[in-house]
Amino acid sequence: MTPEYVVSIGRQAIETTLMCAGPMLLAALGIGLVVSIFQAATQINEQTMTFIPKIVGVFVTLLIFAPWILQKATAFLISIFNQLPTIGP
Repeated sequence: MTPEYVVSIGRQAIETTLMCAGPMLLAALGIGLVVSIFQAATQINEQTMTFIPKIVGVFVTLLIFAPWILQKATAFLISIFNQLPTIGP
């Protein structure tokens, strides 16, 4: 197993992780931005007001993107398992 091979697998793992987490992170970012603008416009500085919309938004996004995330994660794991026989000592 060469260092380039290990770096390649690590890069693929990071890319897969970012692709799977990306939709939820973007939803939390967008909802946080909207709530922040609303709080600034109305001068309401309640810290707990940001948590519930973010949690709901992230869960809804997870429900919507769950099949795609599962497909990406399983494709990555299948490719790793298929490469196991070729990994030498």
